[in-house]
Amino acid sequence: MAETRCGYVALIGAPNAGKSTITNNFVGSKVSIVSPKAQTTRTTIKGIGIYDNTQIIFLDTPGIFAPKRRLDRAMVAQAWGGFGDADINVLVVDARRGMNEETSAIIDELIKRNAHAVLAFNKIDLMEEEELDALREEFENVFAFDAVFAFSAQSGDHITDFYQYLADNLPVSPWYYPEEQMSDMPLRLLAAEVVREKLFLNLRQELPYALTVEPELWEHQEDGSIRAEMTIYVARDGQKTIILGKNGAMIKKIGQSARLELEELLEERIHLFLYVKVRENWENDPARYSDWGLNYKA
Repeated sequence: MAETRCGYVALIGAPNAGKSTITNNFVGSKVSIVSPKAQTTRTTIKGIGIYDNTQIIFLDTPGIFAPKRRLDRAMVAQAWGGFGDADINVLVVDARRGMNEETSAIIDELIKRNAHAVLAFNKIDLMEEEELDALREEFENVFAFDAVFAFSAQSGDHITDFYQYLADNLPVSPWYYPEEQMSDMPLRLLAAEVVREKLFLNLRQELPYALTVEPELWEHQEDGSIRAEMTIYVARDGQKTIILGKNGAMIKKIGQSARLELEELLEERIHLFLYVKVRENWENDPARYSDWGLNYKA
């Protein structure tokens, strides 16, 4: 039998660099929320897949930014925690943004930690070769990366070299998970993430960042279907009104969209019930953090 390899790859970077898109592209299925809204990944999500004889476990971490609130601090602490757990660390950069303030601060932290990292330029679709060469030179002048890759995770263009590098450089080891497993996230939390994504996608401009979706019930029924109940917590009555929409039209649209995606992902019939509650200080409630593995005291 051929030698097997296995290990953890932490994807770190500024919000919206495309870490979740890389994870989902590799796994071949959605395990991580993808949204144009920044800071949508709130906890470290494992995306598990096989490349050649290597099981690669991506740690899709929250975007790293300057934290202002308790939830921000918990998310950034979670991201650096994923970095410390990995065999290979990858700095993911939105190539169109280049060396912005957030990415520069991350590189400063890498230098401070005397860390090793691979550089991955994502979203190169509309960039010329000369632009990429200049960008690569700028980054390599400030940090000695182990390797540099440029690709589009959205389309998959040029990404296989990146996966091959990871497969070749992870430790020789038995696989940690069954071959068919794609994530270690409980299904009820995955369902809550899908609902949160639909909220962001449908209410991109109107909806503030400060909301959370909590799974209240995930129950298998006698007919083989699943009854799922989720509560959406917001800070103000006005936000509740936006989510419900006129005559409940928006919450119905979000629920239907989430249900269809979950049924496709899980290949099971889902009965999804969404409730919206106002809880002014939900961000300061330790119970809201525990399910997601976030440190309330970070």
